[in-house]
Parts: sequence; structure tokens; C-alpha cells
Amino acid sequence: MKPTLIGALLGAVLAWAALSHGIGGFLLMALFMAIGALIARVAGGRIDIRAILDALTGRRSSS
Repeated sequence: MKPTLIGALLGAVLAWAALSHGIGGFLLMALFMAIGALIARVAGGRIDIRAILDALTGRRSSS
């Protein structure tokens, strides 16, 4: 899918959440979508979670 189409679909879903469930539903849906995207990137190998955890704990730096 093209990024423009994905962005339009994401906007439509978030607009639906805001209209039907108020600001709380909007924020909750946005949070779950972000978590789902992060999980998908980790599962797809685009994000190395161990490198992030090592950097956060001070074991390794990016420089």
C-alpha cells in the first residue's frame, strides 16, 4: 500500500474513534495502533529491540 493511502485510512479510523467514542476512545485507539505498529516492526525485523534495551540500560551506546 502507498503511504498516502495508509495515512488516509489511519485518519479515517481515528476520526471514527473520536466521533463515536469521544476523546478517551480516540486516545485509546491511537495508543493501541501505535503499540500494534511497534509490535509489527519488531516481528518484521525492522526494529532490533535488544539494541534499544541495551541502549536504555547503558550497556551499549549508538556512538
